[in-house]
Amino acid sequence: MAIDTTTATSSTAPSPTTTPSTTASPAPAAPGSGGTASGAPRLSTRDKLVLFVLCAAQFMVALDFSVLNVALPDLGADLGMSRSALQWAVTAFALPSGGFLLLFGRAGDLFGRRRLFLTGLAVFGASSLLATLAWDPASFLAGRALQGLGAAAIVPTGMSLLTTTFPEGPARDRALGISGTLLSLGFTVGMVAGGVLTDAFGWRSTMALLTVFALIVLPLAPGLLPESRTPDRPRLDVPGAVTVTTGLLALIYALSTAADHGFGRADVLVTLIAGLALLTAFVVVESRSAAPLVSLPMLRRRTVAWGNVGGLVTFSMMSTVVFVLTLYLQEILHLSAFETGLVFGAQGVLSAVAGTYAARVIGRFGARRTLAGSLAGQGALIAALLGLGTGSWSVWLATAAVSLASMCHLGAIVSYGLTVTSGVPDEEQGLATGLVTSTQQVGITVGIPLLGVLATTSDDLLAGVHTVLALDAAIVLAAAVLVGLGLRGRRTARGQAA
Repeated sequence: MAIDTTTATSSTAPSPTTTPSTTASPAPAAPGSGGTASGAPRLSTRDKLVLFVLCAAQFMVALDFSVLNVALPDLGADLGMSRSALQWAVTAFALPSGGFLLLFGRAGDLFGRRRLFLTGLAVFGASSLLATLAWDPASFLAGRALQGLGAAAIVPTGMSLLTTTFPEGPARDRALGISGTLLSLGFTVGMVAGGVLTDAFGWRSTMALLTVFALIVLPLAPGLLPESRTPDRPRLDVPGAVTVTTGLLALIYALSTAADHGFGRADVLVTLIAGLALLTAFVVVESRSAAPLVSLPMLRRRTVAWGNVGGLVTFSMMSTVVFVLTLYLQEILHLSAFETGLVFGAQGVLSAVAGTYAARVIGRFGARRTLAGSLAGQGALIAALLGLGTGSWSVWLATAAVSLASMCHLGAIVSYGLTVTSGVPDEEQGLATGLVTSTQQVGITVGIPLLGVLATTSDDLLAGVHTVLALDAAIVLAAAVLVGLGLRGRRTARGQAA
């Protein structure tokens, strides 16, 4: 892959990462080999332990996105929070976790990814304990906000540690396949486990579960993870960091609040406009900065730009499907929360199956084709949900279609991560993975307020669900065509030239 002139010099320098796992992992396959001729790459014991630590941390964060959802009514009754205030249980986590991703991803590049990863784990574990022991709404929301801050450090540094530890080729394909599977599985497991734990032990057990995860991962990480950073120490782009962080915070607040209250509220409109203005200012600042937080030439790479478009669409549209199907199953088919959890449990199982084959598919067809094909499959299966009605047979259609769509969604997650990070020098992997994870967070946040509101405000819920699913499928299918054309001529699975 051709490297932009801004990164060509740095990409020829020795890798800043020093780790035995780069020699233990198999070398990338020769062009055209597909990387799977001899089967899946073998990982050393140390590789497996490193992968376990990084994936367990990502799974823990994914779990946090959904484990509290079904516990909100019990939480509100216990802490005396009104129904309107309960949205802050989610928003308090989403604001820092999305707003600080790019900043922490770049800070890891400059000051040490391992150091920031460990700090994030410690903050996440301590704040989960605070949320578990919360005695009033303020202490609980403080714990949730600190959880989000810890997650913002864990996600980009953990992913960049993974991409710098495992070299491009079959080893990285496999590692990202496992990581993507656990990311998707964590969200689904959280929905099921949250209901079970809340019924059995109360809402505090959902936060205690996250504390236990942190206590397992944190002691293992220091002895396994290598330190890595850029060989030189450029200054942190403070104006860029301020504009992008405050812009993302404003945008995520506006979209999260709109999901519950609509776009008509004054605070939603003000923060939405402010967020867009700040992000525009960020682009101007970066174009004039000697050491930008985000390299604009990197954003102009087709792999980075179109890969993130694919990621944004697959996350935003799939989160919308899960949202409207939850309404449909419980309010139209009158399934219980447990039965609804079983539907999404089947989705999680098939996502895990897809993760075991994702690397092989990418090795054979390349990340570009896999990304476009996965989006096309996701869109077609969402369109199949338009056949949902009021009969009991609709449960089986919903289960089959959303589970198969999730398999395609998992393929899109893995291939878009590979597309964006392939060919990027090690010293910029934190930046690239920060973009990947920011796209993920914004995608999860943006879909429901933009489309889900069409279902919640409709007089006929079933008609509203059909409208959302039709628009959702059309957007995903259009993105499949655009991403395929935008990445045409690129073999992005290993950053090889066409």
